Amino acid sequence: MDKRFCYPSIHTFNLTKLASAGLAVFVTLSSTLGANALDPFRTTQPRNIGDNTEAAFKAIFLQGDYQAADRFLQKAIATEPSEPLAYAMKASLAYTNNDIAGLDTYSQKTLETAQKLISTDALRGNLYAAVGEFLGGAVILTRQGTVNGAPAALSRLRKVYDLLDKAEKISPQDPELNLLKGYMDLMLAVNLPFADPSQAIQRLEKNAAPQYLADRGIAIAYRDLKQYDKGLQYADRALKGTPDNPEVQYLKAQILRAKANKDKNPTMMREAVSMFDKALTRKSQLPSGLVKQIERERRNADSSVANLGK
Repeated sequence: MDKRFCYPSIHTFNLTKLASAGLAVFVTLSSTLGANALDPFRTTQPRNIGDNTEAAFKAIFLQGDYQAADRFLQKAIATEPSEPLAYAMKASLAYTNNDIAGLDTYSQKTLETAQKLISTDALRGNLYAAVGEFLGGAVILTRQGTVNGAPAALSRLRKVYDLLDKAEKISPQDPELNLLKGYMDLMLAVNLPFADPSQAIQRLEKNAAPQYLADRGIAIAYRDLKQYDKGLQYADRALKGTPDNPEVQYLKAQILRAKANKDKNPTMMREAVSMFDKALTRKSQLPSGLVKQIERERRNADSSVANLGK
């Protein structure tokens, strides 16, 4: 974003939400690929991120298959040790499994690997150094709590944006940069008062890639902003690129449920239940905690059908 946030004004509640939302960014991030199969972001000046890192990326973001992604990431760490994206995805998977030690280990590896990359690829080196700093801040908040950990976490957040600024000066229209920064700016805008998400949405729409991930990020933002018609529009766009991804199906189900509650529409609520069920047909691919969450929201949606329209 062009406008900066005043860090001391961030309330501890918002900081907690921001940490959770930001980690979701890197889970959501960390066929539709570009011309070079080993770079899912760029069609020009592609980087070779490695076979196993690329396979893990596809497993998570195209297929929503966390189990396959973890297997590919184990191979990537052994065979592609200089690729920071592999460690960032591994850190995010650790978070989804409530493995704080793993989150700590792989956030540090993301940062260390990115710092080494700066000398040969300053754009991606600074970008993933920012990711590593952010993940490190999440470790602090998780271990120390919001009140005790807030000062150190906010210091990390300043470093994150300093590093993103360095990357942006190198290549302001880079798709990978705009995807990650666009997601982060959206999470900040949604979770902080008086923030404007329009610039972040424009960043994702114009310069981010792959498109299905940009569309997914915008759908999440509109869901959280309670602009459900726009949220459904972008969720449908994301589903065109990843029609079998259970996480995107789940996202659409959430938006349908919220809109059905708002409009008192039992027919739409039944559609939401059907979409929750569709996501759950691939529950073996997902982390157990996420499956329980989808099942709980599905039950709540189903039980509310009879009360709508009265």
